[in-house]
Amino acid sequence: MTDVRPPAWHRPLILVAAATAPFILVALAGVALDDRILGGAPIWLKPFKFAVSIVIYALTLAWLTTYLPRTRLVRSSATIIATMLAIEYVVIVGQVIRGRFSHFNVATPLDATLWGIMGTSITVLWVANLVRAVFVLRRRIGDPAVTWAVRAGTVIALFGMAIAFMMTRPTGAQRESLREGTFGGLIGGHTVEVADGGPINAVTGWSTVGGDLRIPHFVGIHALQVVPLLALALALLARRIPLLRDGSARVRLVFVAAAGYAGLTGLALWQALRGQPLIHPDRLTAVVFFTVVAAVLVAAVAVVTRPARAPVEHVLPGGR
Repeated sequence: MTDVRPPAWHRPLILVAAATAPFILVALAGVALDDRILGGAPIWLKPFKFAVSIVIYALTLAWLTTYLPRTRLVRSSATIIATMLAIEYVVIVGQVIRGRFSHFNVATPLDATLWGIMGTSITVLWVANLVRAVFVLRRRIGDPAVTWAVRAGTVIALFGMAIAFMMTRPTGAQRESLREGTFGGLIGGHTVEVADGGPINAVTGWSTVGGDLRIPHFVGIHALQVVPLLALALALLARRIPLLRDGSARVRLVFVAAAGYAGLTGLALWQALRGQPLIHPDRLTAVVFFTVVAAVLVAAVAVVTRPARAPVEHVLPGGR
C-alpha cells in the first residue's frame, strides 16, 4: 500500500539539533567564564563553533529528507549521520571538561581511544552523506533553480567534508619528534607550515600567521546552505525584478554562483596548503581571487541580459 502521509523532517536529526542547540549558550558562557586556553584558543571556542555548525547542518539535512524517497536506506543514512554528529560532539565536550585536546590527541590510551572514535565517526559520517548525495542528485527539490542549487551545494559540501581527512596526516615536525623521542601527543593538525596554537583570529580561531585547513573545510561544508539560500533569494526577488521571472535565468545564475563558490573553496584550500593565512594573501592569491569574483560578475550580467528561453522544468532528471 502506498504511503500517502505528508513527508516529515527526520526525527533523529531534529533531536540532535535540539540537544546541541543549548550548548551554543553553554559554550558561550564557557568562553566568558572559563579562562582556560588550549591550543592558543579559549577552551570552549571549539564546542561553540561545532554546536552552531551541527545545528545548522542537522536541520538542513532533516529538511532535505522530506524530498527524498522514503526508503530504508535514506532513513538509515540520515540516522547514521545524526548518530555520528552526536558522538563527535559528546567527545568534544567531554574532552573540554577534562581540559584535553579532542582532535589529533593520542597522548594517553584514553585520548587515543576517544580520537579513534571521532576519526571513525567522521569517516562514517562522510560515507553516509555520500549515500544521501546519490539520492539528492536524482530528486527534484522545489523549483529547478532550488533543485540545482541543492545538488551543487551537496557536491561542494562533500568536498569540504573530505578536507578534514587532510588534517589527520602527521606534520613534518611531528614526524621529527617521533624520531627524536620528543613526541608531544598530537598527530595531525589544522595549520600548514606553522604549529597549531599560534596567533589566531579571536572569533573563528583560524590561524593569522599560517595556512589553515579549517577555512576551506568550513566554506565547503556550508555550500549546502549558501547556494540553496541564494536560489530562494532569487525566487523572492523575481517578484520585483522582471529579469528574474524567467526560471531558466535563475537556473543559470545558480550555476554561476555554484561555480564561483566552488572556485572560492578551491582557492581557500590552495591558499591554506601554501601556508598563507586567510587575511594575508600573497599577490598571486589576490589575483586569482579577484579573477574568480570578476568572472562570476561578468557571467551573472551575461545571464540577466540574455533573452529568455523556454523553461527548463522538463529537462530535470528524476522527480517526486
